[in-house]
Amino acid sequence: MGDSDLNHPAVRRRINVHQALGGGAVADVMLWKQWCGGVFVLVGATFMWYLFERAGYNLLSFVANVLLLLVIILFFWAKSASILNRPLPPLPDLEISEESVTKAAETLQVWMNYPLLVAREIALGGNFKLFCEVAFGLWAISYVGSFFNFLTLVYIGILLSLSVPVLYDKYQEHIDHKLIMTHKVIQTQYKKIDDSILRKIPVPLNKEKKTQ
Repeated sequence: MGDSDLNHPAVRRRINVHQALGGGAVADVMLWKQWCGGVFVLVGATFMWYLFERAGYNLLSFVANVLLLLVIILFFWAKSASILNRPLPPLPDLEISEESVTKAAETLQVWMNYPLLVAREIALGGNFKLFCEVAFGLWAISYVGSFFNFLTLVYIGILLSLSVPVLYDKYQEHIDHKLIMTHKVIQTQYKKIDDSILRKIPVPLNKEKKTQ
């Protein structure tokens, strides 16, 4: 690693991965600060993937059977509790608060507005760079999706979420150095394409019609 790369701001400034992930229980699990939580997520995801992908179990049948078993247990627990003077099942209030619905709606609004904003920028703004990024991303998703089904992709995503953050936190300086070098190469190649091809493409100007 050269001196110029060592002096780069992205290399000098070490990112707090735990804070970047939210700093809560999810970050503790993803960084394996809570071993029991990480092991539970890994084992649970592996079991579910094997159950549906390898064993050929149907998701709808599995959910229905689990709910049926839960209803039967709660029903007989309540009946036996009334006969034997035992406490009822310790169930919380089974209702969704208005605050939770509002918070979920606000989060969903942000997630839905972002792709709409990107689509508007491509369609009306004529942002060629953004168009290439979106087109390449969609092509990559389509290409990877041709090798795996949705459940396997979700399982791979869980494995990556439990491995990539902890590896980046441990080898952050080396990874940042490689990313900086890759970014420089991409920027150089894009500048060459922009100077030789993109700048020669005529861009029509949108003339606004004046209304009297």
